[in-house]
Amino acid sequence: MGLRVVIAEDSALMREGINAVLALEDDIDVVEECGDYYGLLAAVESRAPDVVVTDIRMPPSHTDEGIRAAADIRASQPGIGIVVLSQFVEPDYAQRLFDQGSSSTAYLLKERVADPSELAAAIRKVARGGSVVDSTVVDALVAARTGRDSILSRLTDRELEVLAEVAKGLNNAAIGEALFISSRSVEKHINSIFTKLDLSYQDDTNRRVRAVLVYLAETGK
Repeated sequence: MGLRVVIAEDSALMREGINAVLALEDDIDVVEECGDYYGLLAAVESRAPDVVVTDIRMPPSHTDEGIRAAADIRASQPGIGIVVLSQFVEPDYAQRLFDQGSSSTAYLLKERVADPSELAAAIRKVARGGSVVDSTVVDALVAARTGRDSILSRLTDRELEVLAEVAKGLNNAAIGEALFISSRSVEKHINSIFTKLDLSYQDDTNRRVRAVLVYLAETGK
């Protein structure tokens, strides 16, 4: 048995497309499809999936059901991965999604469904506790911040160097080697970064991901 996936999408054609894409993957099994917010919550309760792939806008209101469902699922079954699909670049929704926590969460544009490997990779990553943000959404976040003071201006030059290495996915020891400082110094810098970016009250993994999201949004790197 592969990863158990529930698909939530009000368009029958889109549901079929997602299902067809995932059927190509030997380690992913679609266990249920649904077309609205309440159907999704019921499917999660009855099928206990590993990952949910959900549209943002579904009945009953066609506004932010996917974002609200993600919050509900996190509250009741935090071990389930969430992949949110959006028709358009909607950075505000992406921000709301990741404000709930970034672990086991992905935000992709629906056009990525055309690439089976990309959607499947996102599902596998969130199932392992990771996160994925569509590069187009990151670009939109950068554009949205144009003209505003950068939150990164709170950081020292050394803290910016450390954060740049964090964004590369390096652990503290590797960052220390890259910058020729001790792991203990790296830890102190990272804790300072968390504080200055207002990320003090989250678990360390979540804070590292959120700090990287801020860095990418501000720098466009």
